[in-house]
Amino acid sequence: MRRIFNMAAMAATILFGLVGFLAPGYTLQVLSLATVDGSTMGMSEIRAANGALFVGLGLAGLLVKSPVALQVVGAAYAGAAAGRLAGIVIDGAGMQAVWFFAVEAAFAAWLILGNRSAQP
Repeated sequence: MRRIFNMAAMAATILFGLVGFLAPGYTLQVLSLATVDGSTMGMSEIRAANGALFVGLGLAGLLVKSPVALQVVGAAYAGAAAGRLAGIVIDGAGMQAVWFFAVEAAFAAWLILGNRSAQP
């Protein structure tokens, strides 16, 4: 069962990343972000930080097949969840941010805690 949850989490991570990588304009819209002054740097940042980074994390989790690798992916989700929580508390981010936080926190909890007992 642990293996199925881990694989599903890595597949979802890759899918989230592919959306950011292949559809940065859509990602900008969903996240209420915008490029300014005709610069393409915002699109590049979305492709990198919200796209390819998560594709790489998910692939690493699948290919390395180590509980520690999965916990590292979980730590990345924990960092994202912490930043999202700060945005909710400090910036008053709305319900969409709460849902993103819930997903990030759930992935973090599973990947970190669910893989602790699997370590040698």
